[in-house]
Amino acid sequence: MRKLGIVFIIIGLVIVSWFGYERWIGMQSVEEFEGDVVRASSEMEVSQENLSLDEEGDPPQTETTQNYEVGEGVAELVIPELNKAYETYWGQDEETLSGGVGMYDSEWTTTPEEGGHTVLSGHRDTVFQPVGDLNEGDSLYVTYDGVDYEYEIKETWITDKDDRSVIVEKEDPTLTLTTCYPFDYFGDAPERYIIQAELVNVGDLLKER
Repeated sequence: MRKLGIVFIIIGLVIVSWFGYERWIGMQSVEEFEGDVVRASSEMEVSQENLSLDEEGDPPQTETTQNYEVGEGVAELVIPELNKAYETYWGQDEETLSGGVGMYDSEWTTTPEEGGHTVLSGHRDTVFQPVGDLNEGDSLYVTYDGVDYEYEIKETWITDKDDRSVIVEKEDPTLTLTTCYPFDYFGDAPERYIIQAELVNVGDLLKER
């Protein structure tokens, strides 16, 4: 019995060490954000002028190169309310998400400059652990191809992990963050925590840190 107890202790230590290592790997892509931001005024009318949008009301278009390698760094997500800046990688596979935040590559999603639905995903026990503290009205910034995009959180909700109504095509510029839920769940979490935000500003918005 004593030997069996030692075996269980060793197995437990291995499991704890492995999860600790995975968390360490994921958090390597997160930095403290200590800079200033330019925020869209809550009283400012959303217009072509103050959003730097084109005649159709969309973000400025450039020829998008989506021939990224899976796992390639493509953007940065900044959340001032959390004082965090997240390196963001192309793809949503497990290997990519183990390294940080992943930008969805699908027929329904786009990069920020394309003005559609940009979806970012991250693990609840590493990079996105604190996102449950965010509220409606908070700002999210995505720097993509040298341009800063500011989104304002409009809604947060919890849904089933198999819900297919979240990652869909959208006509208006939208940013969605997704992570597993509950945050403290051990194992394969049954739900997803969703944060959805609308574009409110485009330009050189993040000052030097």
